[in-house]
Amino acid sequence: MLGRRATLSELFAGHPRDGGWAGFLLAQVDAAKPVLWVQERMAILESGRIYPPGLPPRDIVHVEARDARDALWAMEEGLKCLALSCVIGELWGDPKALDFTATRRLAVASERSGTPCWLVRLGGMANLSGARMRWRIASAPSLADPLDPRAPGMPAWDAELFRARGAPPGRWSLAHDAGAFHLLAPSADRALGEVERLRA
Repeated sequence: MLGRRATLSELFAGHPRDGGWAGFLLAQVDAAKPVLWVQERMAILESGRIYPPGLPPRDIVHVEARDARDALWAMEEGLKCLALSCVIGELWGDPKALDFTATRRLAVASERSGTPCWLVRLGGMANLSGARMRWRIASAPSLADPLDPRAPGMPAWDAELFRARGAPPGRWSLAHDAGAFHLLAPSADRALGEVERLRA
């Protein structure tokens, strides 16, 4: 989804308590390396602490930060580590520490190290940011299981890319299976509607 170049991407949940974004994000992460996952205290209080058994199998290094400033510092430091598959940071609302300079620093650190960085904005506004790609992700009903119609099937999302450098915006209904994203319905905007552009 993000292409092959590591950078900072921002992700806005469709609803502050919709955790489906985690599956969308982890489907794109290299499982061979650990993930650094930073949560500030307010994000934990409002949306909950990550629960690794409920996530796709990954080695996760979890950091609980006191506030947004500490979370941004931990993310930037993590981006210096070449042994990570990516850095994920969850922030609640629109903290003062999260300004254009802070996001620009994360983008530069990610691109220098080659480690992708995701900034997850829970209950926040899409204000000025140095993020190269900005997504809105909402959970969609899972597909029917072909072996049991009463069981959940492949996970699905409504994904909107509303800002990106070098790519036009678009919106898609997606599912993930066997290491690839699949379009569930024809996109109204065909600019990025090619299956090969949607592979993880």
